[in-house]
Amino acid sequence: MRRRQFLASGTALLSVAVAGCGHPAVVLDMDDATAADIADEVSMSPNPESAEYTVVSAAIENGSATRRGRHELFDRTDTVRIDDAFYEVSETPLESNEATVYEVRLDFDPGDSTADIGTVDYEELPEVDRQRLDPIISDDNPPSGDGYDVGVGYGTAEEVGNGSVFVPEQQYDIIVHDGDRYRVMVSTRTTTETEYRYEAAEVASGVDSFADQLRDRYLFRLTGLSEAEREVVEEAIDGGYFQDDEAFRAVTDRIREHDGIEVSDSYGTWLLAYEQVEYLTYVEW
Repeated sequence: MRRRQFLASGTALLSVAVAGCGHPAVVLDMDDATAADIADEVSMSPNPESAEYTVVSAAIENGSATRRGRHELFDRTDTVRIDDAFYEVSETPLESNEATVYEVRLDFDPGDSTADIGTVDYEELPEVDRQRLDPIISDDNPPSGDGYDVGVGYGTAEEVGNGSVFVPEQQYDIIVHDGDRYRVMVSTRTTTETEYRYEAAEVASGVDSFADQLRDRYLFRLTGLSEAEREVVEEAIDGGYFQDDEAFRAVTDRIREHDGIEVSDSYGTWLLAYEQVEYLTYVEW
């Protein structure tokens, strides 16, 4: 189980409530692992509308693809699932340039709601603007205070595309919504934008074959446990073990002798078999 998944799980929340602290000091959590679970642990399945899906699909079809952006797409994993196939994706930075990034700021209770540039009804805004502003405008209790209350990141003019009445040129500074008048200001900042080249190499044509590759690399059997150690493991399977005692340390020391799927200085995830069942095992020490 990935660390971020565990921290968001009900087990983690329950342990916090019982312990009365922000997070348990140690964790041993073991989840049954199907082939699909194993494959998901080390790969991502991007949404078909995402940038990740677009560049990988293009790289598969054309041999390579390029994209300009302010950050990497595959900093967490470079294994991507498209349909039922799995690909190792390389992301190579090429050249970097300065780029202007736009932010649209809203003041929901302006002291002066007289327009200096122009007034527009919210319903008349282009779709590109309403898509970005809807989550804020539709809030029944928008933030209020001195000055501008919230900023909405629009990205670069290229990312916004044609049609916006705020980016790159601001055409209105007052939005009217349900009779209320909101002041708008557009701010900019300079950042670095990089061109990336992507290549994708297929490593497995299906979930089962990919999971078998991972089993060959990571799977080991947890055996030869004492009675106290077995109790730790059984509790970890049942809902998680959170006591920093001798039996916990003995079990986790055995686990940490093996290669993990993802390991840091204080936590990691392993694939192991216990009593003929495979488990994705998260350990925090």
